Amino acid sequence: MIQRVLDAFVRALGHALLPRVIGMTLLPLAVMTVVALGLGYFFWSGAVEWMRAALASWSVVGWLDDRLQVGWPGGLAALLAPFALVALATPVIVLTSLVLVSTLMTPTLARIVAERRFPALRRQGGASLAASIGWSAGSLLVAVVALIVSLPLWLIPPLVLLLPPLIWGWLTYRVMSFDALADYASSAERAAVFKAHRWPLLAMGIATGYMGAAPGIVWASGVLFAALFVVLVPLAIWIYTFVFVFSSLWFAHYCLDALVQLRAVQPVPPPAPPPAGALPPADARTSITDVPWRDANRSS
Repeated sequence: MIQRVLDAFVRALGHALLPRVIGMTLLPLAVMTVVALGLGYFFWSGAVEWMRAALASWSVVGWLDDRLQVGWPGGLAALLAPFALVALATPVIVLTSLVLVSTLMTPTLARIVAERRFPALRRQGGASLAASIGWSAGSLLVAVVALIVSLPLWLIPPLVLLLPPLIWGWLTYRVMSFDALADYASSAERAAVFKAHRWPLLAMGIATGYMGAAPGIVWASGVLFAALFVVLVPLAIWIYTFVFVFSSLWFAHYCLDALVQLRAVQPVPPPAPPPAGALPPADARTSITDVPWRDANRSS
């Protein structure tokens, strides 16, 4: 399975660089940039001041400030406030990017993968848009609860490097695997793929979680270099979006390949015949231009 994971990774990287895919990242970028810059313009200063006051009231910060003597205007609390705010905002941005990309783009990206790599793959249409939204909302709720419950553990250095990517990875695996298979797998097939490939999919999700942590460096740089804030924040948001678009392609390649392998073992039964008296599907009906007498009259 490791070979399949790596093969899907390479294929996804090639598709992620297609102009069509790059263009698809611009809509979520525009939406989130407007929201982020608007919130930052109206609430950033007040939020930083609120965070500074909250940190200053914490005895641990006061104890460290007395001993470190950092010499920063406003003390250690003023120095840490922007970074603490970024640390709180980053999970929100990551989760929002993930849900936007998965809901709006993953089915389309899966169709691109299917058209280019699996043109003969039949659609089963096992999940509606409402089912996809419900699945994403339920998974997101569990992830948010896990993030909130685990916040105290983030103060332990090893765990802060493990818990957030693990939670984001679980959410990514749940949401993107579902949406990658939504148009092509029945509910039974989707459950079978999840059961047989749970650990590779979770590993892919965790890897995506670590990739999603990288833009935080750019985001934090917007705090240090205030003059470039307007440039760095959209850049960080675009990187988040691109990472999740790439992840969607990665999951689409892996999940659709797994579906093809599953159907090779368990072939899909042919569709049931229509009831008596029902019209055939539109693409099977004979159009007036296909009637043989038209060609006969034309030749005569």
